[in-house]
Amino acid sequence: MKIKNILVSQNAPEDVEKSPYGELIRKYSINIDFYKFFKINRTTALDFRKTHINILDYESIVFSSTNTIDKFFELCKEMRIEMPESMKYYCATESIALYLQKYVPYRKRRVFAAKDAQVASFYDLLIKNKTVSMLIPCSQDGIPPQLEAVLTENEIKFAQAVVFVIAPADLVHNVDIDKYDMVVFFSPNGVKSLQANYPDFEQGEKAFAALGKAAEQAVTEAGWTLHVSAPTKEHASLTEALDAFLKEYANRRR
Repeated sequence: MKIKNILVSQNAPEDVEKSPYGELIRKYSINIDFYKFFKINRTTALDFRKTHINILDYESIVFSSTNTIDKFFELCKEMRIEMPESMKYYCATESIALYLQKYVPYRKRRVFAAKDAQVASFYDLLIKNKTVSMLIPCSQDGIPPQLEAVLTENEIKFAQAVVFVIAPADLVHNVDIDKYDMVVFFSPNGVKSLQANYPDFEQGEKAFAALGKAAEQAVTEAGWTLHVSAPTKEHASLTEALDAFLKEYANRRR
């Protein structure tokens, strides 16, 4: 297997040359392109009001991504809703909690983060605060079934609030998919976008990489072969996993 062109299904870092991707490009003399496979469109205030959800009826907000934070607070601004000092925030990771400072004065609010990046830690955080009503901003696909099951089984009062809609980007007219030897996915939405753009797509000799269990599962459920995954015990980041893969297989010279 020879990898010379890699397509990363997200926006490029601010400075590719100084990023871990830049190091891979120099180290293996490869080309890496970036193109986000899907669009995120915020729900309008008009559409949100049709759901009859009153944000301030809930004692806490649950966040699982920075995108969700942005769309939620943009919606609140449009609806002229100000979060009360008593509002609590539960975040899936420490990095998400830190990002929340963009909208919430950290010291003046109650912000909680899971102990580590494992899903189980996030669920434990919610269970420990089961007496607090929770509003969970999400996309039109809703929250993961496993999370819904955890909340229901523990009798936690919660509601799902659709604050953004995910739609496939136009890959057909903007990306020459046949050019690439490897595609890197970061979420199930990237996988769905590839399927929507190319209904008859066949993986062939193309290698696939995925970050996170959800993206990994989406790749395998699509019937494709996954060559690189992260995080793992051996590789904490996707770029580390890609480095190992390229070293061992992709650029092997005989």
